[in-house]
Amino acid sequence: MAHVPQTFFDALAVRTWCGLALESLGRAREEIDAINVYPVADGDTGTNLYLTVESAVAAVEAVFAGHAVDSARTGSPSLADAVRAMAHGALIGARGNSGTILAQLLRGMAQVLAADGETAHTDGPGLRLALRRAADSAREAVAHPVEGTVLSVASAAADAAGGAEGDCGTVARAAYEGARAALAATPGQLAVLERAGVVDAGGRGLVAVLAALVETFTGEAPRAVGSLATASGSGGSGSGTYARGGRGTGMPPMDLEPGAFPGPDLEWGAFPGSDEHLASHVPGQAATAAHARGGSAVPGDLDDCADGPAGHGGGGPAFEVIYLLEADDAAVARLRARLDALGDSLVVVGGDGLWNVHVHVDDAGAAVEAGVEAGRPYRIRITHFGLGDVHTTGGERPPRERVQRAVVAVVPGEGLAGLYTEAGATAVLARPGEPPASGELVDAVRRAHAREVVLLPNDPELRHTAAAAAEQARAEGIRVALIPTRSAVQGIAALAVHEPERRFDEDVVSMTSAAGATRYGEVAVAERQSWTMAGICQAGDVLGLIDGDVAVIGSDVMATAATVLDRMIAAGGELVTIVLGDEAPEAIAEHLEARVRESYLAVDTVVYRGGRQGALLLIGVE
Repeated sequence: MAHVPQTFFDALAVRTWCGLALESLGRAREEIDAINVYPVADGDTGTNLYLTVESAVAAVEAVFAGHAVDSARTGSPSLADAVRAMAHGALIGARGNSGTILAQLLRGMAQVLAADGETAHTDGPGLRLALRRAADSAREAVAHPVEGTVLSVASAAADAAGGAEGDCGTVARAAYEGARAALAATPGQLAVLERAGVVDAGGRGLVAVLAALVETFTGEAPRAVGSLATASGSGGSGSGTYARGGRGTGMPPMDLEPGAFPGPDLEWGAFPGSDEHLASHVPGQAATAAHARGGSAVPGDLDDCADGPAGHGGGGPAFEVIYLLEADDAAVARLRARLDALGDSLVVVGGDGLWNVHVHVDDAGAAVEAGVEAGRPYRIRITHFGLGDVHTTGGERPPRERVQRAVVAVVPGEGLAGLYTEAGATAVLARPGEPPASGELVDAVRRAHAREVVLLPNDPELRHTAAAAAEQARAEGIRVALIPTRSAVQGIAALAVHEPERRFDEDVVSMTSAAGATRYGEVAVAERQSWTMAGICQAGDVLGLIDGDVAVIGSDVMATAATVLDRMIAAGGELVTIVLGDEAPEAIAEHLEARVRESYLAVDTVVYRGGRQGALLLIGVE
């Protein structure tokens, strides 16, 4: 899609670059996945880079959207706001080692471009400094840098940009050409790449990102890198001509024709297909229903690494551990030393109190405990490489057997995540203000490792995101049914009637009916003055919502919750589900249970603890 070339590096240029980079990685994703051989031939590098940039795009778009609705502001966000959002989004959404390093590259650029928060834009010299800082900070983040990886490509790009005189377009093109030549040289630096006849996958992804930077400032994409694997003997030529590789068409088509099935107040589409991907799904036992249902997924993803030994043919660490960490600089310095002693492929990126930690270890528990001692780790992802996997057999392990059907659900708190997982679903945790991107949902669908997947977004704001994820999964051959549940309590109702032994269509119709028959309510505290269906609320007011609309404005949590519950049960119901947030009053569950018991005959109540879910209380009536 054509765009107006940007003269300077300002907020609009950041937005344009992020969007073009996402498109570029989307086209190259399959090929990058296919050439990932160092040190683990896992085939996820392109996907991980794409998900990382997708998170950056979402953060930048949120800044622009927030600026647009703020009547006190005019024009565009500042350069500092845009680059900080880009870096933060990449950091919290980073996947795998290459994604983590890319997040640090973007953070390094942001440190330079946002140094003066009042600057509206920067020029060629400013971009040169940003690229230099990006390469240096990424190298500093890796415990044991190895040449022939994305680090070499980033350094070469910064070196080439440093010798360029001119505007941002000139500097960006120089960086791209330098990166492209360095990428072609990677097989000569790493024997494992030369043996496989490929260039470094992470470096190839960075070249795609820099190509988008060139297009941002010139309006024209540089000529394609070409096929992604090197011909024998051509790796060091810098010619950019590669003889072997995957298809050059990028991502598969997404032409959807969703089917329509009946369901009270809900719509959804069913998409046929199947998939092969890393991760397994094992049988589990439901916690919310009396019947058995299929499995809990093994979380996590593997990726290429820019450090560590040059191959793991003789064995390697058993686990990959990734988590976000809130900690100060001194604690992170100690954490680096401890994790370095525990394993390899260590990369710690971030700063200002928030870090992304990646390491391969034999003792996953020790790696997580180290994070707990350093600060507060969350979004913890642990992948068991397993006996005879790519670490120990060079990727020759036969694919695991897929299960027939799985459920993937977005949940708002750790407590519900545990509940859904125990019930056999693959849970995607969404914290307040951090909704998952479509790529994260696609990743979860892949991890479920099933031929058929039922997707529960559990939030009306995620309906389009979930639909995009369903399209992508269907394009990859997985049969997906999207039930647009609007609340986690509707998801609980759907999961309670899930029967994986039934025909897919029958199971989805039953789950859709259960979700649609469940009214959902919420009790929350207003953050600002606002117009609502119940009148004007002030910051600090207690809001009672029913089916997404504010129905009650009060000052007392107990009284507001009781009013909401009464109005919901007045329309009929046999079961009340209450999900408590961490901030809910201690006695509220007992108070509401007693109210139901005393006032409504033949109505049962079940209570769950949701954790940090944003709302004080979720209520479901079915």
